[in-house]
Amino acid sequence: MTLEQLLERATTARERAYAPYSKFKVGAALLTKDGRVFDGCNVENASYGLCNCAERTAFFSAIASGCRRDEFAALAVVGDTDGPIAPCGACRQVIIELGGPDLTIRLGNMRGDTRDTTAREQLPDAFYL
Repeated sequence: MTLEQLLERATTARERAYAPYSKFKVGAALLTKDGRVFDGCNVENASYGLCNCAERTAFFSAIASGCRRDEFAALAVVGDTDGPIAPCGACRQVIIELGGPDLTIRLGNMRGDTRDTTAREQLPDAFYL
């Protein structure tokens, strides 16, 4: 699967977002090295601290399905932003810990703007235990 196809999958996942409060929908698609794809979308709650971002939804779904840290090949994330969307700090930490520092990431928006990066570039001073 190409990064463009992965971004299309994230765009489809975005439509499933539950965002009744912010109206800000985000989609993610996480590709494993063996070709499986796990979708994620943001899920809001009236208690904002209980919200979950699309990136974390995709990773947590993959982990719950039996995937492990070394099995991920790429992540695509899309939102309706001026430029390519930027993951929040919490997502950056999850991405680098579960996806590894060299995970390829394609960030996009609804206008077709994209930027390719890595987990390390997104969080150069990551926290590790």
